[in-house]
Amino acid sequence: MIQKIAVIGAGTMGHSIALNFAIYGLNVNVYDPDWKSVEKAKDEILRQLDLLQEVGNIDIQNKINTLKSIHFYTSLKETVADREFVVEAVPENLELKQDLFKKLDDYCPPKTILASNTSSLDLESMMAKVSEMRKKRILITHWYNPAHIMPLVEISNFGNIHKDVYEDVKSLHMLIGKQCIEVLKNIPGLVANRIQQSVAREVFSLMEQQAASSEDIEKALMFGPAFRYATTGQLMIADMGGLDIWCTVGDNLLKDMENRQFSSPLLREKTSEGKLGLKSGEGFFKYRKDEAEEIKKQFNRKLLHQLNASQYYINHIK
Repeated sequence: MIQKIAVIGAGTMGHSIALNFAIYGLNVNVYDPDWKSVEKAKDEILRQLDLLQEVGNIDIQNKINTLKSIHFYTSLKETVADREFVVEAVPENLELKQDLFKKLDDYCPPKTILASNTSSLDLESMMAKVSEMRKKRILITHWYNPAHIMPLVEISNFGNIHKDVYEDVKSLHMLIGKQCIEVLKNIPGLVANRIQQSVAREVFSLMEQQAASSEDIEKALMFGPAFRYATTGQLMIADMGGLDIWCTVGDNLLKDMENRQFSSPLLREKTSEGKLGLKSGEGFFKYRKDEAEEIKKQFNRKLLHQLNASQYYINHIK
């Protein structure tokens, strides 16, 4: 069983991935070349542990043990020297990832498995500079944000790795409470992001059409489709409703629904105006700067309650 982990990049995804591994008692090294980013990651990890303790997911001893399990470095070579599994969470830049994997190939032991958290870059392109032997031990493990709360991890099995490598990586992620899916085709966006983008495309289109208020469009998704999606997926929902009904409704509706092949003009307009969401103080909704941290905390609190509630149906999946 894999015990020694390294996470490359201490940013939004990196520190959260490291936290998830550490909560389950694994030894985690985190690398970031910028010590300011390291200090910021330490603060954020402590905030997230405080919240986990507050909602009852961990106790004080778990918190202490988790902090002891995470070690920070600004030297890549030192970070990965004895690691068994290394996952990168650096910016989505192909050249950056190619160079990083080349260094990891050089610095890591021969048996180390390398992974990328990418959801948009091609695996074959990312590992272009590594040795042929290492290519048999590289895959994608795509987490959802916030990584230490969201249970999904997509794991690639595109034919470049041996079955044992895939099973070892899957077992590692199941050990830390993740629901894993095996992605068999090397397609852009993998699985979950493609589903998410299809929903987002129609939601943004409804906003453009002023079909309902922002609040009501949110409510329609939360208490309609998303309410069922919290317990089962689209295929079971279709089976429950009847495939003949879904076929008829699809024929009636799909021709009138959004099918553009580019981002919503509404998104481009807001982006050009600097209305980027929570980080800028305004997106589809307005946010006071002094409330940003509390809003993120309450968002994560809701996700934690959903995670805890989901244990019932996770335990009853057949």
